[in-house]
Amino acid sequence: MARITVEDCLEKVGDDNRFSLIHLAVERIRQHRDGEPFLVSGKNKEIVMTLREIASGAVTFDNIFDLPEQRKSLETEAVDSSEEAEAANEKA
Repeated sequence: MARITVEDCLEKVGDDNRFSLIHLAVERIRQHRDGEPFLVSGKNKEIVMTLREIASGAVTFDNIFDLPEQRKSLETEAVDSSEEAEAANEKA
């Protein structure tokens, strides 16, 4: 697996601002500790996986606070559609 570097993340964060990168990573780690799943696959430690998410562009300043709500809405939609399918099977 390719190695992740701070420079890879800084390209996505912009302005070569390591301070901003740290703030983005810390907020995402808080989300992981609250139960949010990782958006990239891998078997690394929490910080490395978070940096991988940032470097891949899956986590940005624009979407960091929307990610938990997006997951919750997707889960709600999945539950609703499975309930509809069960109801349709019961009628049949």
